[in-house]
Amino acid sequence: MAQLLCRDLGRLDYLAGVSVQEQLVARKQHEPLPDILLFVEHPHVYTLGRGGKEANVLAPHGVPVVRASRGGDVTYHGPGQLVVYPIIDLRSKLRKDVHRYVRNLELSAMRTLEDFGLPSMRRPPFTGIWIGDKKIAAIGVAVKRAITYHGLALNVNTDLEYFKGIIPCGLTWADVTSMAKELGKEQSAERVREVFLRHFVELFGYAEVKEGSEDFKCHTIGLSESPTIGTSGTT
Repeated sequence: MAQLLCRDLGRLDYLAGVSVQEQLVARKQHEPLPDILLFVEHPHVYTLGRGGKEANVLAPHGVPVVRASRGGDVTYHGPGQLVVYPIIDLRSKLRKDVHRYVRNLELSAMRTLEDFGLPSMRRPPFTGIWIGDKKIAAIGVAVKRAITYHGLALNVNTDLEYFKGIIPCGLTWADVTSMAKELGKEQSAERVREVFLRHFVELFGYAEVKEGSEDFKCHTIGLSESPTIGTSGTT
């Protein structure tokens, strides 16, 4: 059975996070590196997916706007959000296909929320995880030569005011929420990470988890070509 390498990158600039993912994807395509799960928290940033409309960025107010290589439209990343980047080889019999991979990624978040007393659901054809008409987790994935990157962002203690600067995921009718808002108090980010990891491991069938591994060191600056669309006071 497969091994999963897991690392919490802490607070990391969005483009630096993309750079780490791109390097790991390239390595997995050329050497027998185990699957990897990265946890990260980004500073304030709006990201547009490959087909995202710039018109859905309403008022960035100094927050960088970056074009990303993932699917989906515009979303926000920032402090208090759990961002998950799985670097998984879909050629493995454990995953089989992209659709199954996305379903298991969604289910990992849904079971995590359930453990905190928050029933959630999918709302096809829309992506992400929902509590009623309120989106609590956004999903935007990419696959390069059968290796996944990008992933899922779960609003834990996120400042939801920043979502007012965009039309989240291009859906004018949808609202956003967080675990803190739904539960009435701030949640332990460490606890949420632990619960998510447990469900992710169970759903994807890993037999061993190696956390905090030094087996994959990557440079985090100057390696990504993801373009910045617009910023105020940033480069």
